[in-house]
Amino acid sequence: MAHASCSALLLFGATGDLSRRMLLPSLYALHEDELIDPNLRIVGTARSEHDDAEFRAFAKAALDEFLPADRKDEAKLATFLDRLEYQALDASQVDSFGALAEKLGDTSCGLSIFLSTAPALFEPTIEGLRRAGLAHADVRIGLEKPLGNDLASSARINDAVAAGFDERQIFRIDHYLGKETVQNLMALRFANMMFEPLWNSAGIDHVQITVSETVGLEGRKGFYDDTGALRDMVQNHMLQLLALTAMEPPRDYDATSIRDEKVKVLRALRPVKPEEMVRGQYRAGAVKGESVKGYTEDLGQDSDTETFVAIKTHVDNWRWQGVPFYLRHGKRLAERRSEIVVEFKQVPHNIFSDRGGKLRANRLVIRLQPEEYVRLQVMAKEPGLDRGGIVLREVNLDLSLATAFAKARKRIAYERLLLDLIEGEQTLFVRRDEVEAQWKWTDAIREVWAKGDMEVKPYAAGSWGPNAGIALTERDGRSWND
Repeated sequence: MAHASCSALLLFGATGDLSRRMLLPSLYALHEDELIDPNLRIVGTARSEHDDAEFRAFAKAALDEFLPADRKDEAKLATFLDRLEYQALDASQVDSFGALAEKLGDTSCGLSIFLSTAPALFEPTIEGLRRAGLAHADVRIGLEKPLGNDLASSARINDAVAAGFDERQIFRIDHYLGKETVQNLMALRFANMMFEPLWNSAGIDHVQITVSETVGLEGRKGFYDDTGALRDMVQNHMLQLLALTAMEPPRDYDATSIRDEKVKVLRALRPVKPEEMVRGQYRAGAVKGESVKGYTEDLGQDSDTETFVAIKTHVDNWRWQGVPFYLRHGKRLAERRSEIVVEFKQVPHNIFSDRGGKLRANRLVIRLQPEEYVRLQVMAKEPGLDRGGIVLREVNLDLSLATAFAKARKRIAYERLLLDLIEGEQTLFVRRDEVEAQWKWTDAIREVWAKGDMEVKPYAAGSWGPNAGIALTERDGRSWND
């Protein structure tokens, strides 16, 4: 008889929203495609009291709600639910981890932990795992953000985790890095000859990174008001996108090479001056034809937390000297969109100008959501006999990932990240030195705000943010890709 595998995946916050929407559907997809060991046990834990059967019923309801209809295979669902077990845990009580260790049993052939918890519970949780013998050399731990809210608190959490685990065992999750298009950015740059020779200050005029949302607070009131747009989105996801866009070619596609190059970019970020940043907060307005309230009404109290931020920054190295990187992120904006726009320089001489031909700079648009595509905007001549002059028009060379790879299964980012965690592949996870470089840069911006000379500018919900955000690019003679 084959020895039953003693490897397990332990999910903290197993009855929470992230688990319902993302983790359980992702794990089911990996199970359905037979990408995880048939004997891998999945043990959920949270504060609420459930037995295995109740947790399976909870998981079944989540999968009924969030799995697409064509993925629901009753037989596979049943075998997936059989994998699930549950152990209640009050993570604030360090001595309550014994029962969890007992439930898990022998973990000597590998335990992967997905830890998504309130920042205040990080340290007791790590200490509890350590005392219960769940922090040995065969354990890997995936950490879901927020990991602290500034450099000091982030270092404290990282120190707490490092007391129980080596860096090779720690997987800091940034779910943006699990997105297919984000990895395609690397394929685009490093698998094609035509971009890399131009990918520098000689060929590129500027780079824009936009992550815009149409939603407001969505039930995260307390957390969001303490955090704000800069720390919620810019400090992590957007700086990671910037690092992948700007990094030098790594030696190899492996965790060390790629993360070494990203951290160099993050350390080379120039501190942002007060005139290079804009903070905003949404007021009442209309999003997609529906009227919505302002932030303070949504929150139920006055607050100067920013829901919009626009920043102009530079990467101070040879490759990017003089190329601005514009970042903007906000809630209740005109549309939901995540994209990287690389605008190339104008051609040095327009041979068509005497014939009326107007040129626009080429742009490469890498769209991450809601749709996924890579689009190169190039100039072409409109057909005709040109007696009234030459008309040049911008046309799109489109690589629609959805169409080009129509037969490939679309996977949510967490499928890849959970599988990488289970298999110990660190390439798409964030290393400690990256996190600390990100916080250092972000903390410097917040110090400028703390001096009190950066007012929060109002903008109407459903717009593209405050006028000052638009002026940030316009005064340099550039414009956002709206």
